[in-house]
Amino acid sequence: MAIRKLVSSEHEVLREKASVIKTITRPIIVLLDDMVETMCYYEGLGLAAPQLGIPRRAIVVNLGEGETLKLINPEILESDGEVVEVEGCLSLPGVLGEVPRAENIVVEALNGNNNTFKMNATGLLARIIQHEIDHLQGVLFVDRARRMLDPEEIEAKGENI
Repeated sequence: MAIRKLVSSEHEVLREKASVIKTITRPIIVLLDDMVETMCYYEGLGLAAPQLGIPRRAIVVNLGEGETLKLINPEILESDGEVVEVEGCLSLPGVLGEVPRAENIVVEALNGNNNTFKMNATGLLARIIQHEIDHLQGVLFVDRARRMLDPEEIEAKGENI
């Protein structure tokens, strides 16, 4: 496993639609492992392959306590409810905004063993998955934000950026 370099918001890959992973090969497994290591190194809650400059449909999510979730070709099948919370992004350091997201989702994806699975996600987990799937569509949280926080608000909130 290796820690890879994150691309910044100016990188064009963050605005591209990522391509479907048709076959789970050893390089895809290595990519997912590297994504987990990179996400943990930068203390992120989630990471999408485009954030590493790779326009492929893969995301990882930090579940806490050393547990991670790897999703290949994830798709949201159902969503309901709406919650507006403050979000940031590893590719946009120091930027925060209030973003509406579905409160509950059902997502379908492949795991590293090429098996399709569905899962329900709610709350923060649902928010992270939606944020990372947006990256696969070339969408950044700032595109969905209702309002961006100014530097004074960020400092007052004590957000760890």
